[in-house]
Amino acid sequence: MLLIINNQTKQYKKSPLSLEELMELELKGKTKGVAIALNYQVIPRNNWADTLLTDNDSILIITATQGG
Repeated sequence: MLLIINNQTKQYKKSPLSLEELMELELKGKTKGVAIALNYQVIPRNNWADTLLTDNDSILIITATQGG
């Protein structure tokens, strides 16, 4: 499966892949303060496990940071 994550193309062997599984692979489970946009739509965290990804989906991972 080919996905575009934060404007970088990545290949994954597992298909179908849920958004929750992808976050486990990408962030090693460290999802506190993280928001996800799938094809320009924010996906609520409680929907990550039920959201299946398809080839060429665009995922934006947004991480909250401190500071001003």
